[in-house]
Amino acid sequence: METQEAGIELPRRGRVVMLVDNKVEGDSRVQKAAESMAAAGWDVTLLGLVRSGSGRSWKIGDADVRLLPLKTPLAKRHAERHRSLLRRPLAYPPGPLGAYRRQWAKAWRADVASRRAALKVVPQAVGSPAFRKVEQARLTVAGPASKLLQRWIALRSRQSTEAHEAGRRLQGPMDRAFTAAWKTAKGRRAWRRLEPALWDYELTYGKEIDALKPDLIHANDFRMLGVGARAAVRARAAGRQVKLVWDAHEFLPGVRPWEDNAHWIPGNTAHESEYAPYADAVVTVSEGLGDLLRERHFLATRPTVVLNAPDRPVERPDTGPAPDLRELCGIGPEVPLVVYSGSPGPQRGLGDMVEALPQLDGVHMAFVVPNPAASYIKGLLTRAAELGVGDRLHAVPYVPHWQVVSFLSTANAGCIPIHHWPNHEIALITKFFEYSHARLPLVVSDVKTMSEVTRSTGQGEVCTAEDVADLARAIKQVLADPERYRAAYDKPGLLDTWTWEAQAEVLDGLYSDLLPGREKVENRL
Repeated sequence: METQEAGIELPRRGRVVMLVDNKVEGDSRVQKAAESMAAAGWDVTLLGLVRSGSGRSWKIGDADVRLLPLKTPLAKRHAERHRSLLRRPLAYPPGPLGAYRRQWAKAWRADVASRRAALKVVPQAVGSPAFRKVEQARLTVAGPASKLLQRWIALRSRQSTEAHEAGRRLQGPMDRAFTAAWKTAKGRRAWRRLEPALWDYELTYGKEIDALKPDLIHANDFRMLGVGARAAVRARAAGRQVKLVWDAHEFLPGVRPWEDNAHWIPGNTAHESEYAPYADAVVTVSEGLGDLLRERHFLATRPTVVLNAPDRPVERPDTGPAPDLRELCGIGPEVPLVVYSGSPGPQRGLGDMVEALPQLDGVHMAFVVPNPAASYIKGLLTRAAELGVGDRLHAVPYVPHWQVVSFLSTANAGCIPIHHWPNHEIALITKFFEYSHARLPLVVSDVKTMSEVTRSTGQGEVCTAEDVADLARAIKQVLADPERYRAAYDKPGLLDTWTWEAQAEVLDGLYSDLLPGREKVENRL
């Protein structure tokens, strides 16, 4: 394949398939990697997923993007598939039987009541006097029997509900014993029993990757590592040389689990441990995370660091200028505005920002989030209203990644009040760099790496994580003298290395090292 630039045909350098376990649109790192590597001359196809509906395709620059419909039958837990005799022995088996029994018991009770009424008001319609005597005897027994049966079915239904909920939570002693037993029996292969849903990703992506015949597979994060590793093995077995790059976004043992159960962390870490040795190169987001990965997976070399840095602000003719953040919030330029931009969640400290707002007279806050209508965000807005500051909290949607810096730049300060979790301690996260390029004074919590950098550069204030009063104190401090903190960005070279353009050079160099002999295309980013 070839690409056209200034009337000159430039050869493509190799086919790259990038994998990610999301719908791409909210993942700026993956979008930038695909676009920049395509611009550097690689033939890039980015495969993501949709969890409902059909797939779709589009382009990011010269990179092709395809979303595959994910089917997840293996995600169903044991309690959703089998009767749980040990958890709740009286529970109905999964399926329609419990609902059928409940409805049948109600119908019997309704029938008994109707037949009793008929004996009173229309006895002649019931039958002969002899039959009516038999019917009366039947109803004398049927009434208490149907009531007793209805209570019995209700008990079994409650047990079914409890068994289902316990089976979904997977937090009890039986679940921990199940995990320990399979870890002992299978070691790092135990994920096949603990997290079989990982096979759903394989069955969604595998054939698509094989059909593309890549020279290099770039697998983002832990779920795609196994998918990419197995695809590389299949290709090599068929006689094609394929390189595997694993892009580790987080330290998996240190994440707050998306599913807080006894299987999730052990299952996914076992999967990661099994396939980490298959990677020809490892990329990650910080030196601290790289050191942890090298130690955990006995990597021969230190992972290559590609920071989650933003693009330089640009206007693209197909989208026009970035929206006006203040206009979306309905406020003028003189109103103090503190912004949080990124994925929401309790561990990210958004609730602390809301609780601090009553202590910040006249200050407005904006949450720039993927879905302002999400239930968690609605809960924060409701809480702000309860505190009497609902008119000063605003939720607005994401903008395209190349507009983020311009979009945020009209705020007075950027806030990152994240809580102490292992992954929060070791990296400079995307919004840190976005706020920096927007030249915003920062308020960050005292997580290790970010607080150290903030103190050393002087670009903001550090507060104690989960301390609402200290958060309010830090916000007041940066708003009182913002130019003092903005001056840090004038340091020569500080922002130059915190750009995606610089990080793309690193990633392109890694690809070139893995696939030697490919002609280097002039940088066109």
